[in-house]
Amino acid sequence: MQIIYPDDYSKTGKPDEAFAQEYRCAQMLNIHCVLLSSEDMALGKYTFLHPFKSDSPVIWRGWMLNKDEYQQLYHAVNTHGGQMLETPEDYIHNHHITGWYENCREFTPKTVISTIDTDFESLTSRLQWPAYFVKDYVKSLTTTRGSIAKNADEIKEILKLIAQFRGHIEGGVSLRYVESFINDSERRYFVLNKKIFSADDEVPEFVKSVAQHINTPFYSIDVVKNAVGELRLVEIGDGQVSDIKEWSVEKLVKAFLLSGL
Repeated sequence: MQIIYPDDYSKTGKPDEAFAQEYRCAQMLNIHCVLLSSEDMALGKYTFLHPFKSDSPVIWRGWMLNKDEYQQLYHAVNTHGGQMLETPEDYIHNHHITGWYENCREFTPKTVISTIDTDFESLTSRLQWPAYFVKDYVKSLTTTRGSIAKNADEIKEILKLIAQFRGHIEGGVSLRYVESFINDSERRYFVLNKKIFSADDEVPEFVKSVAQHINTPFYSIDVVKNAVGELRLVEIGDGQVSDIKEWSVEKLVKAFLLSGL
């Protein structure tokens, strides 16, 4: 396989600091790495600082991309002689809650999908949930305010803050039922080429069950324990833009090698 990493704005030809350790580790393990110009990418151009090999799939390990950005990256890689492992459809299926929720609803908190223009007074009056975890299709509010709302006014407040801090609402709005989870119990698993990898080499049966409902090539599974110790699915993410959480860099890069790609 081959991996694209973003380069450093101020040090062209060097990997972005956030991905530098992973980049160096991948190189040490003889994975072909390609740097992408971050400056050009910000302008909607895709300049690769190394050539692609024609005989192995390409993945992106970098910042989150929206639908249009990933589509552009996908076509740019093809134009330069490579082939992305994940299609734009695969990416959005993982990246947006609308891509995976229906297939995984038995494993995860109840969720209602809406839009920024929804009549939240009417919606909350109908649902009568004690609290709502507010997100767009991808992210929640990560400031100290947090993403839990008790009523329609707080939902609108959180959405306004998400738009302010992220620049936009991506996709639409998702309201999730607030379940009671045990602090610090969240774990991330990566699934690549239908093989499940964990930071501690243990894969719970729950995670295996979730993976049977996802058919994309590379994704992450975040699970957490609820108040009675049962595992619950927090979310599916696209593996290309999922950070390493509790993983060591070397462990993750070795998983790439063990995937069989």
